[in-house]
Order: sequence, then C-alpha cells, then structure tokens
Amino acid sequence: MSKKVLAVILGGGAGTRLYPLTASRSKPAVPIAGKYRLVDIPISNCLNSGIDRMFVLTQFNSASLNRHIKNTYHFSAFSSAFVDILAAEQTPDNPTWYQGTADAVRQCLRHLGPFESEYILILSGDQLYQMNFMDMLNNHIQQQAEITIATIPVADREASEFGILKKDDKGFITSFIEKPKKDVLKDWTSDTGSAMQGQGRNYLASMGIYIFNRQLLQDLLQNEYVEATDFGKEILPQSINKYKVVSYQYDGYWTDIGNIYSFFEANLGLTKEIPDFNLFDNNNAIYTRARMLPPAKISGTTLEKTIIAEGCIINASRIESSVIGIRTRIGIGTTIVSSYLMGIDYYETIDEIRHDKDHGLPSVGIGDRCYIRNCIVDKNCRIGDDVRINGGSHLENTDHSLYTVKDGIVVVKKGAVIPNGFVI
Repeated sequence: MSKKVLAVILGGGAGTRLYPLTASRSKPAVPIAGKYRLVDIPISNCLNSGIDRMFVLTQFNSASLNRHIKNTYHFSAFSSAFVDILAAEQTPDNPTWYQGTADAVRQCLRHLGPFESEYILILSGDQLYQMNFMDMLNNHIQQQAEITIATIPVADREASEFGILKKDDKGFITSFIEKPKKDVLKDWTSDTGSAMQGQGRNYLASMGIYIFNRQLLQDLLQNEYVEATDFGKEILPQSINKYKVVSYQYDGYWTDIGNIYSFFEANLGLTKEIPDFNLFDNNNAIYTRARMLPPAKISGTTLEKTIIAEGCIINASRIESSVIGIRTRIGIGTTIVSSYLMGIDYYETIDEIRHDKDHGLPSVGIGDRCYIRNCIVDKNCRIGDDVRINGGSHLENTDHSLYTVKDGIVVVKKGAVIPNGFVI
C-alpha cells in the first residue's frame, strides 16, 4: 500500500508570526520538545503509517532545515525510501518563487513524475499531532473519493482561524468557507459526534492535510486552475461541487504552530502529568537526528514536571513546568519556571569558559542565581549571572535587539548575550 502514496510536506511561508524564532530558520526547522524539529512530526507520522517516500518543499531560510534532513533521514541502500528536499527554484518557464501551497506543489510536479503512485498526500510542516495516514487513505479508497480533507472539530473561539466546512450524512463535503467571520458562524455547525459536541466543538475545521488522486491533482493544477495559488482559498472550495470531496474526521490532539503563543503552549503542554501529545508511545515514535550525546547531569536541583534532553549540565536550584533542550548548562541557584530553553549546539571547553570569564563574557547557557519565567530561550544564548526575566501579561509587546515580547512571553533571540544583572 505504501507504494501507492507519495507524501509532499510543505515548508510554509516566511513564518513572520513565529518571529524571532524564524529570523534565521524556516518554520519546520524550529526546535520543539528540546531535541526535535517541527518537520520531524509529519515525517515521523508518515514513517509510522508505512509511508516512506517524502518530498519536503522549502523556500525561506531553508539552510538549517536542509542540513537537518540530510543528517537525519538515511535509509538502507536496498530500500526505495527517501526524504528529499525540493527547494524553490527559478526555471526558464517559471521565474517566480512559490506563490502559495498549490503553486508550490504545481512547480514540483515534474520532480514527482518519475515516482509511481496513485495518491498524493499533502502535509504541513508546522503542526503537532500523531495520526495514522493509512486510516485516512483507506477511508479515501472506501468512499471512492477523489479528494479527502482531514478535519478536526473546533469550538467557536478557534473557528474563525480555520477553513470551516460542512458535510452530508455520507461524509462528502457540501460547502467550505475560509476563516468565517463570527457573525456567520452559526450557519456552519456540523454533527461532529456527541463527545465533540459535549466539548462545544461544533465546527469542522480543515487541518491542511489532504489526499488527492494523483491524476486529478495534476489536472487541477496544470489545466483546470492554472492561476490558483492556494489549496484552502481557491482549489478546494471550487472543487467541492465538481468532485467527490470527503471529510476524514480526526478526534485526537492537533495544534497548528502558527504563532509564539501556540508554540509556547504546545511545548509546555508536554510537561503535564498526562500530556495530550504522547512522546512516550512505542507505536508512534518521533524520529530525529541521532546525536551521540552523554546523559544529562543534574546536581542539587528540585525538578517538578520538567522534560530534560540529553547532554545537559544542570546545577539550578529549581526547575518547574519547563522543557530543557540539548546540551543546556544552568548555573547554581537559578530558578526556571514555565519556560522552554532550546539548548546549545556545542560544548564550550574549560579553557573557553575561562577565556569568557576573563573577558567579561557570560558562558553559553544560563548563569548563576538567575530567575527565568514565561520565557523561550533560543539556541546558543549566553545569559549572565543574576539575570531576571519575568514574562507575563504585565509586559507590553516589544522587539529589542536581544529579545522580543509577544503575548507576555519573552523570547530571547538566538545567540543573544544577556549581561550580568539584566532585568526584563
């Protein structure tokens, strides 16, 4: 069955709502859960579903994403499996970059040509979820569908942020509206099942996950809608009354990492007693680059609901409801609360640490006697001693050379040097 499917993972736009995390990297390359990248989620879902031929379409700040995929996804020489990067390219017949989701797939169709498949699975590179795509494909085949849209029930509060659709009793989609205004929402409720309705989740939202019959996708992009650039805004709404378009309802955990707040919540949610997204699942492993790192070393620290990645050296006094990324160093007497420290790409030697000290430069990591709360610390930051970062609703949105504040969350920029005694 896996030979019937090719997966196309969309690298996303410039990711301005995730700035400053996307200042020097694409959205799918943003580190998540202390040791993974966002792109590892759709790739792992594919591998766990038995789909092992994938293209990742990239355009913005793609160097670190390309490097991660090249260093991570290696398959046997006797296997047909691959994860290939398709970077936006200018050609004699198309001098433009990707103009939208549909245009990106259109420009890459010639690269898909040599690989046989009956179906194309289209995924987003910036979502957090665990899903068996084979169940979705089997439903697509059983319904004799031409297009399947994965949908998730959402409540009033979220409905205006998504494409909302309605379906008939057999699951076929009858109408679709992109990001409806609040005043028309009442006309778009669906029968989402008693469990979902009990939670007030009465609207079916598109997850940005699609299965197309391959031939139809080619016809739509190259013949029927040659000017259309986006699936959600143009191709899907125009296809509903012409083709068999089916809703595949997914009731599990799914979040779109669209902005700093959703990214922060998704990471801190992993520290809950029973998290909605299960990293500890034998059957749904999340794959990433295999780093040869030592185990974490912790001295004199009280830990409460905290995830700590490998290679850390921690002497903090207390860490609570936080995610601590690879190779993080935290000094004596420091307290970390409700924060995500992305980690460090390298270890400083003893001589380098001594050199830092002699020149008044904080070492890479977090210094002594710091207090950090409601904060994201990007990679390779140097935070000095006695630094106090206290995020919360009392802070106004701002963009400083060292940090950004969004929705009360302080984001310390990648590689920032925060001097001793600095207060945010």
